[in-house]
Amino acid sequence: MGRSRDNRRRAAAEAVVEAVEGGLAELIPDPDRARAWSLLIDGAPQSHVDLDDPAHLSFEYQRRIGHVIDLAAPPGKPVQAVHLGGGALTLARYTAATRPRSTQQVVERDAALVQLVRRELPLDPGARIRVRSADAREGLAKVPDGWADLIVADVFSGARTPAHLTSTEFLDEVRRALRPGGVYTANLADGPPLAHLRAQIATAAARFAELALIADPAVLRGKRFGNAILVASDSPLPLAELTRRAASDPHPARLEHGARLMDFTGGATPVTDISAVASPAPPPSVFR
Repeated sequence: MGRSRDNRRRAAAEAVVEAVEGGLAELIPDPDRARAWSLLIDGAPQSHVDLDDPAHLSFEYQRRIGHVIDLAAPPGKPVQAVHLGGGALTLARYTAATRPRSTQQVVERDAALVQLVRRELPLDPGARIRVRSADAREGLAKVPDGWADLIVADVFSGARTPAHLTSTEFLDEVRRALRPGGVYTANLADGPPLAHLRAQIATAAARFAELALIADPAVLRGKRFGNAILVASDSPLPLAELTRRAASDPHPARLEHGARLMDFTGGATPVTDISAVASPAPPPSVFR
């Protein structure tokens, strides 16, 4: 009982609320982990970080991206990674913890958010993580050709992925920055009738030879709004192990690939810069 009161007192005393460019940022202490925090923007959960254990991923979509990071190269091997969208730098911290000596670039447009996170949730001084405040596509354009082993896209503005990050032209930039055989993974969000998600699969299929999609079965059936993790490469993906990890997660997910994934697109056509629109806004009930 006393410990519960201490936790509540800690949460009330230590929550950090600050205006950033993207809205109102809140850093909420995790009552179950001494140095762990959740980041919310305008009430929408964005990231969770445990400073004592950066390899701990609390959010289900981040765990699924974590599986991709784990399988993008042999265990423990350093990688060169680009993160489009920073949040609380959760996935960059995870990569640094699980793949020491990795070199990483984070592109986060919200400079005020970057300052808040650096101040309240400081990075390990030994982590080779460079954070650049810039638009994701503009920042990606500055990455040298073939530099990245891994590119992670997790960009939301007002809970929507900006239109210019949904097109074939954007994926051309991704392919340019990836080394041959490198892996691209993106956090996509959609709900019924899944028009955005279907179009994003068609767009990725126009630029990558190998694709997979990881999501909650209810999301794939169009029963609710949620996240889906796209995985793409020009080389074969570790489908069996990705499938096993997704299925054994605390929130089990399904992996689709090959003909079934192409059937899922329902004849959707690739998105171009001319036709691109932002991803749909989540219904208010998602964050209740």
